[in-house]
Amino acid sequence: MHLEEKTLKSEPIYEGLIFRITHDTVLLENDQTTFRDVLWHNGGVCVIPVTDNNEIYLVKQFRYPFGTALREVPAGKLEKDEEPEVCGKRELLEETGFTCREFIYLGEMLPTPAYNSEITHIYLAKGLEFSSQKLDDGEFLDVEKIPLSEAVELVMNGSIRDGKTQIAILKAARILEI
Repeated sequence: MHLEEKTLKSEPIYEGLIFRITHDTVLLENDQTTFRDVLWHNGGVCVIPVTDNNEIYLVKQFRYPFGTALREVPAGKLEKDEEPEVCGKRELLEETGFTCREFIYLGEMLPTPAYNSEITHIYLAKGLEFSSQKLDDGEFLDVEKIPLSEAVELVMNGSIRDGKTQIAILKAARILEI
């Protein structure tokens, strides 16, 4: 059982709208027991919308835990049993008002694997067509368009702090050879 842990007991601690938390007792490979607190999450999707001129659309929204507005790629949480592609296209339309002709899967990321089960699926949207923004009730954000090359610089100088956004920008730049 090298590099594995066996769950001996799992106690529910919290059940919320977005996630649940358990306090687990686990058996380590050296036969000792310890505890793990785990945040269980359905996962999420982020989309980097790229124009034909290699500009991208970011959203800026207030993030309560940090007390400030952050620049991010459009994103949202997966509903139970929802396909990531369906979620991504819905979030792209809701937050930016865009649909797209190409929706390219760029892979997944594990934001905080030490204690969080969330998987974030990353997509690149090309062939953008504007429809109309359809924000969720109580959702407030600004949409901005910037060159992808500038977004890379903002990642590298620390101005874009959100992890999923950093990864989406750098992957898109690499794929599009910016």
